[in-house]
Amino acid sequence: MVVVLHGDGGPGARSDHYRFAETATRTIPKSAAVALLRPGYGDAAGNQSPGQAGLGFGDDYTQERIEAVAQSIGVLRRRFASARLILVGDSGGAAIAADIAGIRPELIDAMVLVGCPCALPEWRKAMHKQQPGAAWASPVASLDPLKTAGGVMPGLRAAVLVGADDRITPPPLSRAYAEALALRGIATDLRIVPGRGHDLLNDPEVLAATVRLASALSTKG
Repeated sequence: MVVVLHGDGGPGARSDHYRFAETATRTIPKSAAVALLRPGYGDAAGNQSPGQAGLGFGDDYTQERIEAVAQSIGVLRRRFASARLILVGDSGGAAIAADIAGIRPELIDAMVLVGCPCALPEWRKAMHKQQPGAAWASPVASLDPLKTAGGVMPGLRAAVLVGADDRITPPPLSRAYAEALALRGIATDLRIVPGRGHDLLNDPEVLAATVRLASALSTKG
C-alpha cells in the first residue's frame, strides 16, 4: 500500500500526487495506492478535505493536522492489515510524513520524503530571506521533523530525495534529516538529484526509490 501526501501548493499542483499514485500502482506488483488530501485542502476536481489548512508559511504541520492524516492512514492500515505501507510525502507533505513516522511509528513500514522542509526552523529562516515578511518570522505550532526523528522505529526504511537545484527546500535540509535517521541506525537512502528543482515528485528517481522500498519490504516478508 502506497499512501501519497501532497505539498502546500494550490489545487493545480495537487494533481501531481494523484499522478504519482497512479504510476506507483501500475509499476509495483500487487500494490494499491491512495492519494490523500490533507486537512483543509481541495483539488482541481472540487474535492475538499475537512479541516483548516495553514497559510503556507510552515504553519501547516501541527499536532492536530498530523493526527488527522494519521487517523486516515490508520483506517487504511486496519482495512488492509496484511499490507506493508509506504508513506510518500512531497514538500510539506514530506514534513507531515516524517512527523508521522516519529510520533505514530506503528502506522508505516517505509517512507519516501521528497523535497522535505525537514529542518523546520532553518527552512523558515531561509524562506524569510527569500520572501521577507512577518509571516515567515512569526512563531508557529508546527512540529519539526528533526525533533520527532527520535521516535522513528529502527526497523523503518527511508528514502530521502531532493533536487540539487531546489531553492525552496535546499539539499542541506534533507541531508540533515537523513543523517539524523542514519545516526539511529535506520536504513536511509539519500539522493540529491542533479539538475532538478523543487518539482520532483514525478521524477523517475522518486518512483525508483519507492519501487526499491516495496521490493525490500516484500523480501522482508
